[in-house]
Amino acid sequence: MGIASLVLGIVAVVCGLFASGFQWIGAIVGVIGIILGALGRKKTENKGIATAGLVCSIVGFSVSIISYLACVACVTGLGSLIGSV
Repeated sequence: MGIASLVLGIVAVVCGLFASGFQWIGAIVGVIGIILGALGRKKTENKGIATAGLVCSIVGFSVSIISYLACVACVTGLGSLIGSV
């Protein structure tokens, strides 16, 4: 579970930073990675990988949500700017 959490965390970071318009995928994958990382930390073998996956998933989830909200704010601002012309 720790390796799966780490992979999902990396995917979440990549989706949040580089896949414009698909940040919501990064948020969903990040939540799944957080769950798997928390479950993986309960087992004593691979505890370090599970911790790294948990941290990476939290960062990926946060980056994805912030990028998504910034994109929504830009589109909303552009819509109000075009609507006022």
